[in-house]
Amino acid sequence: MSFRLDEGDEPSELHEINVTPFIDVMLVRMIVFMVAAPLATVDVGVDLPAATAQPQPRPDHPLTVTLRLDGSVWLGEDSVDPAALGPALDGASGGDRDQRVFLRADSHVEYERLMTLMNTLRGAGYLKVGLVGVDASPAR
Repeated sequence: MSFRLDEGDEPSELHEINVTPFIDVMLVRMIVFMVAAPLATVDVGVDLPAATAQPQPRPDHPLTVTLRLDGSVWLGEDSVDPAALGPALDGASGGDRDQRVFLRADSHVEYERLMTLMNTLRGAGYLKVGLVGVDASPAR
């Protein structure tokens, strides 16, 4: 309760709400939410599902590019320098860049390495890339 002291001898009640504590509480709550909201979305765990798609028929002579855990790149059964992958693919495919390239990678390869290899394939003109994985469908 507050009183006005400037009028007469007898104090009278002042009928105004003091909003300073309310503003203080709201500012503290806003700061708490501003700090807590980004922390709630940073560590999102992702459990990616396994592929259960029907296997496609395999071509007679597939172009298979393999990325091993040690970073080496293989075209078929031959080791290839990543910088020379485009010309090696041209030689293996006879210059047919519409042919599908099957990309295999070790499950522990860094995502950045895999994307770099896919960018190399795209830069060489091979846009049809199929990712090879193990079949996770239940046994019948």
